[in-house]
Amino acid sequence: MNYNVNDKGYYGEFGGAYIPEMLYPNVEELRQNYLKIIKDDSFQKEFEQLLKEYVGRPTPLYYAKRFSEKYKTKVYLKREDLCHTGAHKVNNTIGQILMAKRLNKTRIIAETGAGQHGVATATVCALMGLECIVYMGEIDIKRQAPNVARMKMLGAKVIPATSGSKTLKDATNEAIRDWINNPTNTHYIIGSVVGPHPYPDMVARFQSVISREIKWQLLEKEGRDQPNYVVACVGGGSNAAGAFYAYLNQPEVGLIAVEAAGKGIHSGESAATSVLGKMGIIHGSKTLLMQTHDGQITEPYSISAGLDYPGVGPLHAHLYTSGRGEFISITDAAAMQAGLELCQLEGIIPAIESSHALAIFKDRKFKKEDVVVVNLSGRGDKDLATYIEYFNLK
Repeated sequence: MNYNVNDKGYYGEFGGAYIPEMLYPNVEELRQNYLKIIKDDSFQKEFEQLLKEYVGRPTPLYYAKRFSEKYKTKVYLKREDLCHTGAHKVNNTIGQILMAKRLNKTRIIAETGAGQHGVATATVCALMGLECIVYMGEIDIKRQAPNVARMKMLGAKVIPATSGSKTLKDATNEAIRDWINNPTNTHYIIGSVVGPHPYPDMVARFQSVISREIKWQLLEKEGRDQPNYVVACVGGGSNAAGAFYAYLNQPEVGLIAVEAAGKGIHSGESAATSVLGKMGIIHGSKTLLMQTHDGQITEPYSISAGLDYPGVGPLHAHLYTSGRGEFISITDAAAMQAGLELCQLEGIIPAIESSHALAIFKDRKFKKEDVVVVNLSGRGDKDLATYIEYFNLK
């Protein structure tokens, strides 16, 4: 079985482009051009140069010695938290801003949950001198204040989404509305492997730099380019798609996707899409989606603003239903403890999203000789207020 997207934009039965007629020209323009542009030598050269000189790639593959000793297996951390802007998101926004310029778009819109994608988008718009509008749920604006301030400093206009749960899903709805109203001059930079084809594939390709680096870095450290397992947290799933990409069609490498169980998988306050989701359509893509019996989207919940999405990217839906990916759900409490543990064992403060991936080691046992790569997708600066409140660090 091939786990990459097919020429119709599907991963198995998931994916496609389910969009209003008004958006068809925009999405079609992108679909017809994205591969041609990405494969162009001048694009590749500019993309690679910016990743190196602006983002700070390659990011280190760090052997977490004390963490490994505690869990009796070999754990490497792929340090995406060391990227410029503090997370993996910038890999994709650099790629998409170069794409937008080649399609002659002058106005950029984006949605953001935790704010990292918003910051990464505002950053590349400042870099390229393009107008930037970021939609963000009203609740997320409150809980991610430092990132909102960063976006504004970078010259972006942040517009609150005040409908529904006032989080990521609603911000995405607002961004799509904007795009419908401004079809000719606007490019929508989607921050995850979600949305209509070609977005899931395009974002995965830009993020695939993560697993391409893991391969040669592991070869240097372990004498082989394949780990036994790659672990990453999944909301929409772009950091996981990037970390898994080079290994999708290598079944000997285990892929472990970690979702947010919130206050418990069946508590009614969760974002464990793989367990709770049924096939449905959200934001232009057919995927697994948390919904009621009559198809209304269920409000997701996670202490982490980047994981409370009611669906999952179509690639991940396919990895789950085909059995290629192992999906684990982690509660708020377990994630917070794992984040604190990494601080105290390795001197690294992780984003709460990444803490979910670190939390699996408590119960998921690995062999002593296993090499496990965890994608540390972001740093914890943006989450300090949540950590402070949770652990009463005042």
